[in-house]
Amino acid sequence: MFPIIPAAAAAADSGNQEGVCAYGEDAGGVVSRSNLVSNTGVVASDVTGVGTATRLLCATEYGGDKGIFGYGYTGSAVSITRLVSNTGVVGTDVTGVGTARYNPDACAYGGDKGIFGYGYTGSTRVSTTNLVTNAGVVGTDVTGVGMARTNLGATEYGGDKGIFAFGAPGSLTAVSNLVSNAGVVATDVTGVGTARDSVSACGYGGDKGIFGFGFVTPNVVGMTNLVSNVGVVASDVTAVGLIRRYPDACEYGDDKGFFGFGDNDNVYTGISNLVTNTGVVGTDVTAVGSARSQGAACSFN
Repeated sequence: MFPIIPAAAAAADSGNQEGVCAYGEDAGGVVSRSNLVSNTGVVASDVTGVGTATRLLCATEYGGDKGIFGYGYTGSAVSITRLVSNTGVVGTDVTGVGTARYNPDACAYGGDKGIFGYGYTGSTRVSTTNLVTNAGVVGTDVTGVGMARTNLGATEYGGDKGIFAFGAPGSLTAVSNLVSNAGVVATDVTGVGTARDSVSACGYGGDKGIFGFGFVTPNVVGMTNLVSNVGVVASDVTAVGLIRRYPDACEYGDDKGFFGFGDNDNVYTGISNLVTNTGVVGTDVTAVGSARSQGAACSFN
């Protein structure tokens, strides 16, 4: 008899070793420089920018070992993207696909693909999504599911799935939307944790995620919320480190997380906070690289 071969399943995330933080704004204006994050969570000095200076963008991994930055604001909403190689080199602008918007977010799914979702066109909040293939090709708009909102966060979880959560549909919300390993966005899940925007998120522990920091009018906040390997968002964990909004967040060292940069009431920072493989956020690490906010980060390698 021939052996029974099961149907192929979506590849699980192998866990990337390094990260790259890029773009955003500082006291002098919008920037395009980047900083690499090593496999031990050490931030490198500034690298001269590639591509159009952009803020309020997002980024995700794709292809198992590469990344992509997309969308954002350059004076108006854009849909341009830049690919990141498996050595952390940020590529030049790629003509945008999909609705131009800013303050969306993005995460990996399916082990080697990515999804951009939600955001603000300059006049309308949307729940539109765009899938990214394992070759870094961005797909056309997919009709939105769930609450249209902006300034939210997104992270992978469960090895091959994703989650969008928090943000502002006008007022603040803690609603979340799960993303299947085929890139399908589910309907709204009642929020857990403090409703806020300007939040960031990343994976940790190989199959879990963490949302952190943000803004609750009129205050910047620093609490975090862990995401289990089945996509359940936990209640608030008391803040560790400098409270701020718009930090960059990414995975590093295969199973750990990184929050860095951001601003506290428009005072820009370059400090970082490392997340262990059990989801514990560390104290502030002295800044390396120029202080900035409203950038994005993803892992690679």
